[in-house]
Amino acid sequence: MSVKVLIVEDEEALQGLLEYNLQKEGFDVVIEGDGGEALTAIAEHSPDVILLDWMLPNKTGIDICRAIRADREIHEIPVIMLTARVEEEDKLRGLNHGADDYITKPFSVSEVIARIRAVLRRSNPALASDTATFGDLSLNRADMRVMRGDRQIKLGPTEFRLLEVLIQRPGRVYSREQLLDRVWGQEVYVENRTVDVHVGRLRKALRQSGKPDPIRTVRSAGYALDETYSG
Repeated sequence: MSVKVLIVEDEEALQGLLEYNLQKEGFDVVIEGDGGEALTAIAEHSPDVILLDWMLPNKTGIDICRAIRADREIHEIPVIMLTARVEEEDKLRGLNHGADDYITKPFSVSEVIARIRAVLRRSNPALASDTATFGDLSLNRADMRVMRGDRQIKLGPTEFRLLEVLIQRPGRVYSREQLLDRVWGQEVYVENRTVDVHVGRLRKALRQSGKPDPIRTVRSAGYALDETYSG
C-alpha cells in the first residue's frame, strides 16, 4: 500500500506538478483546493502526510494546521507547509502552530519528496520501512509475509492490505469508508459490508493457535488494532 499524500493547494499548475511527480514516485495523491474543505478532506481520506499551502481560499493554512493539532483524531498527521513567505518570523509562526516542516516557494519537486520521506521517518517509521510490528505481529511488505510470534500467518491480498493499514497506527480507529478508500481505492465501488467480511477473515487468521484477537471493533465507528494488546 502506498503512502497517501493530501495536497491542500489552490494553484492548479502546482497541483498538477506535485500530483504527477508524487504519483511517479509511488505516492497516492489526493487534491483539495479550498481551505474551507481541508478538514473534511482529511476526515474522508485519512492521509499519511499533508502538504498545506499557507494562503488558501476561505481558510488559511495556519488556521487549518491549528485545527489539525487540536483534533485528537488527526493531530498526529505530519504537516508540511508550502508558502511564498520567506521571512524567518513567518517560518517560526508556521512551526509554532504545529507544522512539522516548512518549504518556501519556488521549490524543487525532489526537495518536497525528500521532506515527505523525512517527516514520515520521524513520525511513523512503519510507513518508511518494509517491516511494521505490533505486539507479536510483524508484517513485511517486501515479501508479503505476516508472522505472529514464530508462526507464519497466511493471508489473502485483501486481508494483508487491511492489516497493513491497521498496523501503521495501532489504536487509531479507521471507519469502514476510510478502509474502503485505503484498501480498495477511491475508484472502486464496494459496499461497507465487504469490509466487515474481510475483517472477519483477518481475525480468524490472526487467532490461529488460540492467540487473542488484536482487532478492536468500535461500535458505529470502525476498527483498530487494540493499543492495549500485548500479545
